[in-house]
Amino acid sequence: MFWNFYFQNPFDFAFLYLTLVPCTLYLVPCAHKSIYTIFISAVMSKFSEYNFKGKKALVRVDFNVPLNEKFEITDDNRMRATIPTIKKILNDGGSAILMSHFGRPKDGPSEKYSLKHLVNHLKELLGGVNVLFASDCIGEPAENAARSLKPGEVLLLENLRFHKEEEKGDEKFADKLSKLGDVYVNDAFGTAHRAHASTAVIAKFFAPADRMFGLLMEAEVKNAEKIMHQAEKPFTAIIGGAKVSDKILIIENLLERSTDIIIGGGMAYTFFKAQGGKIGKSLCEDDRLQTALDLMKKAESKGVCIHLPPDSVIADKFDPNANTSHAPSNNIPDGWLGLDIGNYATEQFTNVIKRSKTILWNGPMGVFEMEKFQCGTIAIAEAIAEATESGAFSLVGGGDSVSAVNQFGFADKVSYVSTGGGAMLEYFEGKELPGIAALK
Repeated sequence: MFWNFYFQNPFDFAFLYLTLVPCTLYLVPCAHKSIYTIFISAVMSKFSEYNFKGKKALVRVDFNVPLNEKFEITDDNRMRATIPTIKKILNDGGSAILMSHFGRPKDGPSEKYSLKHLVNHLKELLGGVNVLFASDCIGEPAENAARSLKPGEVLLLENLRFHKEEEKGDEKFADKLSKLGDVYVNDAFGTAHRAHASTAVIAKFFAPADRMFGLLMEAEVKNAEKIMHQAEKPFTAIIGGAKVSDKILIIENLLERSTDIIIGGGMAYTFFKAQGGKIGKSLCEDDRLQTALDLMKKAESKGVCIHLPPDSVIADKFDPNANTSHAPSNNIPDGWLGLDIGNYATEQFTNVIKRSKTILWNGPMGVFEMEKFQCGTIAIAEAIAEATESGAFSLVGGGDSVSAVNQFGFADKVSYVSTGGGAMLEYFEGKELPGIAALK
């Protein structure tokens, strides 16, 4: 089809030659870069340059924030992150129609999962801007509210997931949503890995000039690309968490890019057992022992150094009030389990981090939610902050490590903290995210 289009006459051939040859000369030296890098550099300033005056911008946001039993927001970071995008639209003289999912409703509309609980707080974050609410995201309630929306106003639509068509990626549902606005802006990186109607399908109903990333999405992708394709070495990836199986793909992808990989958390004990170590009753995936050995062998062949914690803080039970002790990570007594990295591991990991130029942190070093087992995670955060202050680029991505830097006050001491858990993980696994691909 491509060739048939271009070779219909000699002028088409000349155009093809003059267009592709210069591009080829440019792209060949850059063949190691992701196609995303080339695409992103072309669209990164699109939102900032767009004039929203008189436009109704349909903005996909990620307002999936936690609420307590009184429907009070306990963490508004995701809402705050998209405020600059909304303000840019309003300051231009446009209006913003916001759509988001919220929780996992199974049986249609419910009080528990209604986005109406966010309206007042959103108004506060926007400095008193008039924020309206539509009791549905499609149909008359949404259409009437969108039609009467004035420049400088914001309309929040009801939970997209009250309609099963959203998660199914239904085109008719996406078409109905698209009719509410003149411009489509995706500012929900946290859902970019989902091929849902509002993230991956809706873009096709807007002209290329009228579909774009928001400022948050731009920042997420730009910083992820800096890690994956523009990383200055030494490049250290810190991978923690419970299971090797959750991190296999990201570790394999990072073996092609990093110089050092630090492994902590429960997943480290699978590596120790695979090498014949005694790990007591520490977390272990017995069906992943060979996988652990294969990853270490592959790392050695590529000259990548995998750092495992030489010692651990151990406990006699998984409990905040458990009895604790220290032990070599490969010689934990029966009946005990490792719940944090030990002093030697902390010192070793800190030294590796401080000499790094690029740092990716995905996953804590232990059960940091319990005070007795948070020292390792705090020490890693401190080392990353110190390296960042010395000029390193650091990115924290993944729900638990993001929670840790926020909890311990390090969020403003690293280069970038991602709002996307699963999306960022899949990005680092090398997967193409539907929410990004839709805007190509």
